[in-house]
Amino acid sequence: MHAPHGSLGHMSRTASIAAAISAITVVGVGISLSIPLLALELESRGIANKWIGINTAVAGIATIFTAPFVPLLVRKMGLRALLVGAIILAAASLVGFKAAPSFLMWFPLRFAFGAALCILFAVSEFWINALAPPNRRGLIMGIYATALSLGAALGPTILSVLGASGWAPYLAGAVVLLLGAIPILLARGITPRIHDDSHHGVLTFVRRSPSAVLAALVFGAIETAVMTFLPLYGLRLGLSETSAALLLTAAVLGNVAFQIPIGLISDKVDRRVLLFCCSLAGAAGAFTLPFVPVSSPWFLAMIFLATGVVGSLYTVGLAHLGERFHGADLAAANAAFVMLYSVGLIAGPPLAGAGMDLYNPYGFAFVISTMLAVYAAIVAGRLMTRGRREA
Repeated sequence: MHAPHGSLGHMSRTASIAAAISAITVVGVGISLSIPLLALELESRGIANKWIGINTAVAGIATIFTAPFVPLLVRKMGLRALLVGAIILAAASLVGFKAAPSFLMWFPLRFAFGAALCILFAVSEFWINALAPPNRRGLIMGIYATALSLGAALGPTILSVLGASGWAPYLAGAVVLLLGAIPILLARGITPRIHDDSHHGVLTFVRRSPSAVLAALVFGAIETAVMTFLPLYGLRLGLSETSAALLLTAAVLGNVAFQIPIGLISDKVDRRVLLFCCSLAGAAGAFTLPFVPVSSPWFLAMIFLATGVVGSLYTVGLAHLGERFHGADLAAANAAFVMLYSVGLIAGPPLAGAGMDLYNPYGFAFVISTMLAVYAAIVAGRLMTRGRREA
């Protein structure tokens, strides 16, 4: 039996949220192990970089195709069955990559893997958002994002211990993914339920809550652009490989450090004002980056602060959705959020790369600054129209 949202006791609600967060954290470990592993496998098979990139992009395309069906799948299968099914599909696909004799088979496998991940994120974020108490939603989303970041840091560690050749990393990744099903299976009777109430299509949420869902798009674009080009930016400015890799460490640490504090702030203020402030601060940080000497400690500090503030767009955007929508609408809004995040993942690296080619290497920072400034302008526009309506 599924307990409706209102009848959950404090303890069972906390236990349910903890189950969802621990499940998605474990999944995060499996994903972060698989992404570099698959790229290394393709390289060892002699596949050209262009094709590695195209194959990786298939996962993003799978998300865009799958997201609109998530609310329907939750209603038909139930939350727990859908999540466990997605975990099994992800684990089976991962083992399938190693078993597939031909590269052509990697395309349907990558699609299945991407679809499974889309369901896992959209559904677990809906679960957490639906059960989070309104006055603590930002804090809970901050804890979720922090746990996910820490899980993502563990994957490459496992890979460095096991190495990238042979079956060991694939089997380890599949086992880790399957472990994520345990907290979900234990959460009997304490998961949120979608009733067959009216709900809107995924894309309507871009119109209904652009401040929230576009936060996912901008964050997705910037996150992948930074992961792809920040070390390269450092190298082109004369840093050693070790120092350039350290820039990425500062970015990841900033992302982890800021989630809970900004989540707490978001419980006290209008989340749209906070989204505006975070994007504006990020835009200013990225814009000033080319004027800071790359070898100075200030450069690392700027990376830490800017990525921390920008990383909070995802957390605050999710909490803003939870504040605005409920039931089937919240499930569809969460699916829209994950879908736009994936569009960002696909769009970010080509845009930042083009900027870097046009104005080497500083164009990278200016492209990121522009993306954030445009988003800040959209949020400001929303705040102004709301202010006029209230006046």
